[in-house]
Amino acid sequence: MMMVLFSWFGYVGFVYAYMFFRENIPIKIKVFKNFDLLILTLFLPNMHFWTASLGKGAPIFLGLMMFAYAIKNPKSKLITLILGSALIYFIRPHVFLFVAVGTVLGYMTGKEKISFTRKLLIYIGMIGGLIMVQDQILGVAGLEDSENLVSDFENFSEGRSQKLDNAGSGVSMDSYPLPLKFFTFWYRPLFFDAPGVLGLIVSAENLIYLLLSLKIFKKDFISFLKKSPISVKMSLVVFFLSSFAMTFIMSNLGIIMRQKSMVMYFLFFVIYYYLAQKKYDKVMKLKRRKKALEEMKLRESVVS
Repeated sequence: MMMVLFSWFGYVGFVYAYMFFRENIPIKIKVFKNFDLLILTLFLPNMHFWTASLGKGAPIFLGLMMFAYAIKNPKSKLITLILGSALIYFIRPHVFLFVAVGTVLGYMTGKEKISFTRKLLIYIGMIGGLIMVQDQILGVAGLEDSENLVSDFENFSEGRSQKLDNAGSGVSMDSYPLPLKFFTFWYRPLFFDAPGVLGLIVSAENLIYLLLSLKIFKKDFISFLKKSPISVKMSLVVFFLSSFAMTFIMSNLGIIMRQKSMVMYFLFFVIYYYLAQKKYDKVMKLKRRKKALEEMKLRESVVS
């Protein structure tokens, strides 16, 4: 019954993930002629493997998706926002830190016109909450009484990395440069280092991640980010902050596969929004061109 319960947590998390995507991005991106890219993305097998198991994966995923869904309209979805925040904080306080920072930066830089009062309430709520729970967040790494956070965190991450490196699927990430650490966390294992049959399945999925990520390596992506809404900027900040922190303590491909399932959908959201925005701009451009041609024909008919 506990397995069924946690599987249900994961299912509800995917329902909120779907609503988070669809409410913010009503445009559908079709691939392979008639298949919706969002539906295909939501059914990637590795995500459902870890979010249906008995452990932290299912409830933390549920909390993240509830928070992401509710943050667009926090006033009307306050209960969902509070429940999502509580799940994240009590399961993984450091992830709550990333989410809070991403939300504040998103509200600071998003394109939406938000009243000063609403922004001030968001800032006070998030920053005040972080100050109140800073000891619990630092306590995850045993740093609540630290006098030198940077040095002590480096020692913690090095020790954690060495312990995880001893496993059969361990990789020496502590010696990697930062770009390679990110690549390992996001896209490995690939076929050349897949640990077993499950690793081959995950490698195929990681290849899909890589191909999707290549979609945003375009010249206009930076200009898109500058004009993007709160949800996009929040998702990108949460994704990068989580990835940055985890790359310093992860040195095992098996654990990496489990941990990254929490944050990859934030990257998918940014990619999907970018593709939808390009499709929308293309459709609007065609409509404007069609309208201009109709006006030109109308003027010619009047003159004749």
